[in-house]
Amino acid sequence: MRYVDSKQMKEIDRRTIEEFGVPSIVLMENAGRGAAEIALDLLSGKENRKVVCLCGKGNNGGDGFVCVRHLINSGVETDIFLIGEPSELKGDAKINYDILKKMNAEIKIIIEQDFKLFQEKLKKYSLIIDAIFGIGLSGKVKDPYRSVINKLNNSGKEILAIDLPSGLDATKGSVTGGCIKAAKTVTFALPKTGFIKNKGPSHVGDLIIVDISVPGELLK
Repeated sequence: MRYVDSKQMKEIDRRTIEEFGVPSIVLMENAGRGAAEIALDLLSGKENRKVVCLCGKGNNGGDGFVCVRHLINSGVETDIFLIGEPSELKGDAKINYDILKKMNAEIKIIIEQDFKLFQEKLKKYSLIIDAIFGIGLSGKVKDPYRSVINKLNNSGKEILAIDLPSGLDATKGSVTGGCIKAAKTVTFALPKTGFIKNKGPSHVGDLIIVDISVPGELLK
């Protein structure tokens, strides 16, 4: 299995979009739908099918918005929390946020004063979906993200990470400030080198690789 670092993965994404003409929003759609299918498998046979998805402001959050849309369409009760302001969303993430709003989905905003209430709400879910940070993360994870991540890890609930556990360096496998400890990670196209380095193995959990329509020759 070929592993790639964040720089290599970004170049694969760029070539997919610019050289092969696959629109970035198609890649996001495929990623979010693939994550939703894994989530549905995890919910299969469970009496409690309530899900919460935590979304960041970037493309990883956009994957989360797509995932939530497919879960809602499948009849799953899903709550969505955005860490940040909707005005900070842009590009494909903003498009998928707007789609959810047009579907009358309630997207709650996490602010520091709500942490205690948020922690109480975590008790009702059977699955947490992590769509906070993707491979673009650089530097130390700070509040409010660090506090949210710690509360998710301490909830005792199963966590499905989209692309990689939020807070994990995709290249080095290092953790600075906080990182999701996932039961399962659904990653796209190719696994990342950080999954098998340093703290990566203790945070990734079971790894599932999903095809998002990246041309095969770019994966070799």
